[in-house]
This record gives sequence, C-alpha cells and structure tokens, in this order.
Amino acid sequence: MNYVGLIIVLSCLWLTAIASDPDDPLLVQLPQGKLRGRDNGNYYSYESIPYAEPPLGDLRLEAPEPYKQTWSDIFDATKAPAHCLQWDQFTSGDDKLVGAEDCLTVSIYKPKNSSRSSYPVVAHIHGGAFMFGAAALNGHENVMREGKFILVKISYRLGPLGFASTGDTDLPGNYGLKDQRLALKWIRQNIASFGGEPENIVLIGHSAGGASVHLQMLREDFGKLAKAAISFSGNALDPWVVQEGGRGRAFELGRIVGCGLAEDSASLKKCLKTKPASDLVSAVRNFLIFSYVPFAPFGPVVEPSDAPEAFLTQEPSDVIKSGKFGQVPWAVTYVTEDGGYNAALLLAEWNRYGKSGTVIEDLNDRWFDWAPYLLFYRDSKKTIKDMDDYSRRLRQQYLGNRRFGIESYWDLQQLFTDILFKNSTQDSLDLHRKYGKSPAYAFVYDNPADTGIAQALTNRKDINFGTVHGDDYFLIFENAVRNLELRPDEQLISRNFINMLADFALSDHGVLKYGECVFKDNVGSEKFELLSIHKDGCENKQYVEFP
Repeated sequence: MNYVGLIIVLSCLWLTAIASDPDDPLLVQLPQGKLRGRDNGNYYSYESIPYAEPPLGDLRLEAPEPYKQTWSDIFDATKAPAHCLQWDQFTSGDDKLVGAEDCLTVSIYKPKNSSRSSYPVVAHIHGGAFMFGAAALNGHENVMREGKFILVKISYRLGPLGFASTGDTDLPGNYGLKDQRLALKWIRQNIASFGGEPENIVLIGHSAGGASVHLQMLREDFGKLAKAAISFSGNALDPWVVQEGGRGRAFELGRIVGCGLAEDSASLKKCLKTKPASDLVSAVRNFLIFSYVPFAPFGPVVEPSDAPEAFLTQEPSDVIKSGKFGQVPWAVTYVTEDGGYNAALLLAEWNRYGKSGTVIEDLNDRWFDWAPYLLFYRDSKKTIKDMDDYSRRLRQQYLGNRRFGIESYWDLQQLFTDILFKNSTQDSLDLHRKYGKSPAYAFVYDNPADTGIAQALTNRKDINFGTVHGDDYFLIFENAVRNLELRPDEQLISRNFINMLADFALSDHGVLKYGECVFKDNVGSEKFELLSIHKDGCENKQYVEFP
C-alpha cells in the first residue's frame, strides 16, 4: 500500500471511530444513519431531521409516507427548520409567500443537565391558524435555561397544501394533521436515541397548535404516542377549526391556478399536483375578503369513513361523546381577551374607496357582509336569513344600539373572545367531564403583556387590549410579537409554566400543578373547576359558566 493510500485508510478509520464514539453527545445513531447536532452552550440541538418523505410531486396532497432514505454520510442536523410553504399573515407587504414545500422535519433540543441521564419529552405543535407559522418562530431559550425536558418541535404542511379537501376519497384533506401524527410516531420510536423517555411524552400546542393537540387526542390510540396533552388557547370545537365548505374552496383553488372547472375530485387533484406549489399557496389571497380575513380559509375537515388513511371521520363533539378517544390527562386553556388577536385587525388604518380611516368604522356598514367571515359561520348557516339573524343577535347582545368604533372596541373584542375561543373551550371541557375517564383540567390566564400580538397587528399603544392571545404561551416559547425581555412577574410565571410541563410529563397519575396550585379534575364535577393564573399567583375557582 502506498503512503497516500495508507493515509486515506487511516483517515476513514479515524472518522469511523469518531462517529461511533459513545461519549460524543452531538453524534446520534438512528436507523437511517448517524447525524450530528450543535453544541449551543447550555443545550444541544438536532434540527431539521426528516420524519417523512418530501411531499413533492405525486406525494403532494397525499398522506405522508415515513422517511425511508438512509445516510451514507453523517447527516448535518445544525440547520434551522424551514418554514412550510405558506401565505404568512405576519410578513409585511403584498407578497406574503414564505417557506418551502419540502419541510416535514422535527427539531430536537436537549438541555445539558448532569443530574439527569434521561429526560421527559415535550412535543410541540406550532400555531398559525393552520395557514402559517413555523417551528422556528417559537423560541426555546427559556425552556433550555431551566433544563427540565427535551423539546421536540414538529413542522407540518399548512394552507392549501396541508388542508385542501373535496370531502371525498380522492382528496379527503387533513394532510397537515396526518403529518403531525406521523411525527409523533417518529418521536416515540426515536427519542430514546437522544436521551428522551418515550414513556414520558407530553404533547402541547398553542392556537391552531392547541386545536391540533386536541384533534390528535381524539384518535383512540393516542395514548400509545403520548401520556398527556395540553391545548393552549385552541381546541377542536373552536368554530374556525373544523369547517364546512371545504369542497367549494378546493374547486375554487383549482380554478384560480388554471385547472379550469375540473370535472371531479380526481382530475382536480391530478391538476393541482402539476402546478407550482407557490401558485397554490399564493392563491390564498383570493380567499381573503380584506387583510387576513378569514384567518383560516383552509383547515381540518371531517373525512368520509372510507377515505384512505382517514384521520377524522366524525365531528369532534361526536367523537368525544362516543368515548372512543385517547383517554389521557388533558388540559385546555384560554386567556381573558383571546379574541384581541382577531379583533385588533379592525383597528388598523386603511384607505378604501378613497376614504381613510380605521376598518372598524366601516364595520358599521359591512357587519352583515363581514361578520360571517370574521366569526366563521359563513358555511354553517343554511340560509342567508339564518346568517343575518345570527349576525343581528350577536351585534345586539354585545353592542346594543351603539355603533362600532374605538369607544366600543372592548365589547367587540369580548365578542371575538367568546365566539372564537372561550365558549368552545367551555363546551369542550363540558364534554370531557361527562364522557372522559382521564383527568380534564382548565386554566384561564389574566396578566397582560406590555406588548403582544394586538400591538404588533395595529402598531398602536393607545388601546388597552388586556390579556391577548399568546400572552401566556410566549412566556414559555419566545416569539417576536411580544417583548423578549420579561418583567419580574413574567419571569416567575415562565418558570412556573416550564416546571408545570416537566412535572406533567413525569407524573404517574396525571397530576397537573402550577406553582403551589394543584389543578382540580373536571371529570364528574358538577361545576367547572378552573385555575385562575394572574400576576399575583394562582387560585382554584368553581363556575357554572366560564367568567
């Protein structure tokens, strides 16, 4: 053997030795091969690990297929996860197209904590109305600083690519939910390789992520994937989650991108697979009546029972009543002004028909046109009269004879909170306490952030928005829409929330605690057991109706 050949052989042996070194925490062996992560000081990260085959070409608008490729070289797990292709509400300008179609990955964050040889696991589903958002947008520095659990962030298909549905077996929909479920299976099967405890996995999410958690839990075998779940400010019964009218939107999508008036669902899907993904996602703008309204034109649907790999074949309320869902401890939450995320859009300045002003002023003339889209009953009412009657009752109940304007904004925001979040949170908890066997918990959070989603959407600080969507959740997972610098009270709340997640994952009996407060189970309770979390602490309260 010549000198050069000897060097090459020795180099290969040296690299092999490194790759198989059990003392190298950045190197992880998986069935596909080895991957290398990054050392971030107080934690390790292993990002953008594929759990499914790229959903491209013939795999577009199909249930995800498990990742089958193998790595001959060491996989580079140091790249931040890509945004799934989306029309993003929070991207400024007219062109809101962001992301890539090849995006089905999980990203894992492991604390350095010498007191533990293995860790409980928190699996995370991001929010964004099933239309936008990304794993990378939810920070993990607060969580890693506490060093209590391994965090796994799930990326899944969004908008038309994740949820276009004709309601039949050819294009059943729910591809984003099927992505999430496959990711959970991957986590369960592989997390031990990263030092995670597969028997101690808690699934959590916020907004559409919270609704996704609930929908995942409605699968009867959910307990094989996770031991507990928490839905923050979103659940399966929210009116914007499982919607009707998907078939019409799917065929309209085809018309917009040049498929003409497709004869049937099969030909529509065949055509949609040939179009640029960017065209399909950019078509979202055609489903918005103004700004980003409605905020979820594509989302989960009820599939036909004979659909291949069907995810949801009954209305969520019927699934819960059947008792055939994942019987694991579950918590559902809301904040006192959750609806501020949606209502705040109406405070934006705009110039329409040559007239400047705020959108809320135009609501006086457009209430009957816009309310069904703003509040998601456009497709659930049988007639226009039913729709108008409901719009009239809502306006009368919350505003009486007053006009829409800055002075009546707080009441309009309460309408949005009740209809889009709070009422359905109570309805979900009510069903679980009647038909569930495992603990069902709830909390309400009331502690406004100095700046949050409402201020980000309106660029206004002269309005008291109260405690808005995300003011609690973004204390756990940092988000650019609110102050990253936490007040002293928020620092304590953040630690309490993070400890709550860790303890929930480790509890053998499904006990949920926040600080010194132990949640009370709603199953079998005549009154709602609701933990109130605020600036000064927490307290258990009972209600006949949510406050």
